[in-house]
Amino acid sequence: IGHFQGRGREPILLGRRVTSNERRCRHPAAPAKVPLTQPNLSIAQMVECLPGKALSTNPMATCMTLLSLQRANKGSKAMERLKKKLSEQESLLLLMSPSMAFRVHSRNGKSYTFLISSDYERAEWRENIREQQKKCFKSFSLTSVELQMLTNSCVKLQTVHNIPLTINKEDDESPGLYGFLNVIVHSATGFKQSSNLYCTLEVDSFGYFVNKAKTRVYRDTTEPNWNEEFEIELEGSQTLRILCYEKCYNKIKIPKEDGESTDRLMGKGQVQLDPQALQDRDWQRTVIAMNGIEVKLSIKFTSREFSLKRMPSRKQTGVFGVKIAVVTKRERSKVPYIVRQCVEEIERRGMEEVGIYRVSGVATDIQALKAAFDVNNKDVSVMMSEMDVNAIAGTLKLYFRELPEPLFTDEFYPNFAEGIALSDPVAKESCMLNLLLSLPEANLLTFLFLLDHLKRVAEKETVNKMSLHNLATVFGPTLLRPSEKESKLPSNPSQPITMTDSWSLEVMSQVQVLLYFLQLEAIPAPDSKRQSILFSTEV
Repeated sequence: IGHFQGRGREPILLGRRVTSNERRCRHPAAPAKVPLTQPNLSIAQMVECLPGKALSTNPMATCMTLLSLQRANKGSKAMERLKKKLSEQESLLLLMSPSMAFRVHSRNGKSYTFLISSDYERAEWRENIREQQKKCFKSFSLTSVELQMLTNSCVKLQTVHNIPLTINKEDDESPGLYGFLNVIVHSATGFKQSSNLYCTLEVDSFGYFVNKAKTRVYRDTTEPNWNEEFEIELEGSQTLRILCYEKCYNKIKIPKEDGESTDRLMGKGQVQLDPQALQDRDWQRTVIAMNGIEVKLSIKFTSREFSLKRMPSRKQTGVFGVKIAVVTKRERSKVPYIVRQCVEEIERRGMEEVGIYRVSGVATDIQALKAAFDVNNKDVSVMMSEMDVNAIAGTLKLYFRELPEPLFTDEFYPNFAEGIALSDPVAKESCMLNLLLSLPEANLLTFLFLLDHLKRVAEKETVNKMSLHNLATVFGPTLLRPSEKESKLPSNPSQPITMTDSWSLEVMSQVQVLLYFLQLEAIPAPDSKRQSILFSTEV
């Protein structure tokens, strides 16, 4: 964590070192300082990522649940206790979320590392430091006493990134958007020379930004025309960011310290997601300017109250929108063909894809696969082999989302929500397993098949950055969320919570249910017949 401080002609870069021990105990450490006349900010030092560090979002889930409970219990005796717990979880999240290393090398040989949450923020650091360096005339040195006096005397701070502490937000502040944002990345202009270009999209979830989509690489051009559509799920989101990169193949590569190469960030920009402007659900065209580059986008928002509806398909010959038992009976299979095919292809070439299941695939590719599966196209496996693996992951998620009722069924959903809230671990395990094994056979076997797959994905967490909790966050609502008319969450009648808070609590409950089963070492079969099915290689 760091910021700029300065007085007169003596700007310096200040930061605090955070060690592995500090991440556990959160004791403060002495600040680090680098005179801004000294840092060497070569591009190579701006692009390194810390390998093997994946963000666990447990503190995020806890924060959102606590925030909703805090609002529901406003004025009660539990308020201060909830505030304290929320503050602790947000402090933990602040230490866990940054994973990109921003290295600064001074001319005297010292090296400093700041952890940054996203490429967007890392670029902001570089821009602001270089701007401050222009104001420096010569190098200088400070004793520790002088440094402390200077720090205490500074009144104005230049903030690179505001820390998104929900504990500090007022109740009437915008909670952000919940639902789905469709984004079409049309084209870009303003590049001075032909390059291999692509864009990534980031959205925030309660203030923390996550990479959600990536266009294909448009080769050797100054005016790329991607025209690709993505569907991005929003959870308390307020900002859409776009970053434009040059893909570095065999020409000028940007070296990392480990000898690998990365891509060059050409420009960045963002657009605020205004709830009022987006409520009409019509496409809105916008242009984002960045460093002389202009990127054309179209965006459309569908709120959660509309996206919750699970509409049965009128064509019972397809697979999307058709009850899972109908599909498996027709196919004479234990697990739907679409689930098996998607899982097989992802395990073949997508297990090490960063953000698999979190990063959106191109909407047109997903719709093409949907249509192919619905008509039982015999070339669907060939189509899949030629498509981006994120489109295949998106097709699998879409299949579960469009089931006429969730995999965990409308009937059992309230029971799962109550079971996960039990405090006694023995009673909880007994309740959750009994409920799971009470599901219809097609639902149960499909879930167990998917569960094993998700566990294998999480085994590659150090590479793909998808932990069990991250996967539960993606799939929990998809597998458990009932249709809108069935979606209910009991609230305190004397302190009614808002619809947004109710959604947050429901989502967190759905995530926790799936996470519980992901973390169980084994799920016993109730009888020999079902056990033989579970351990059969023929699905």
